[in-house]
Amino acid sequence: MREQQLYAKFSKCEFWLDKVTFLGHVVSKDGIQVDPRKVEAVQNWPRPTTITEIHSFLGLAGYYRHFVQDFSKIAAPLIRLTQKNVKFEWNDKCEYSFQKLKECLTSTPVLSLPSGNGGYAVYCDASRVDLGCVLMQHGRVIASASRKLKKH
Repeated sequence: MREQQLYAKFSKCEFWLDKVTFLGHVVSKDGIQVDPRKVEAVQNWPRPTTITEIHSFLGLAGYYRHFVQDFSKIAAPLIRLTQKNVKFEWNDKCEYSFQKLKECLTSTPVLSLPSGNGGYAVYCDASRVDLGCVLMQHGRVIASASRKLKKH
């Protein structure tokens, strides 16, 4: 490290750790997971009463948007409240959106980040009206997609 002019203060260093908390995630030999303290913060988040509070909640939730299938669809009623010229009226759709986002962000299945090693498995299913697929690695869901098929 000295040859490269890199220095560290020993009192601020930790070695031989089983896991490290970093930017809202816990990194361990088992992979990357959401920090349990963040999960608790989301579970206890009070219902927003102002546009600023909605922005704050959506900011946190948006950070994890890649882990939640259909995030934009679920968040749409809350996002609508933040738009200009829209009166702040909390309704059943907003409440459902808020509770559903909290549930999605704090419960499994939550999407995982892919790791650099190991293969992937793709599971597909289709009917006359729907098409769906799931990308998995090491038994964890990495991504999923679904859509209604157009009628001809």
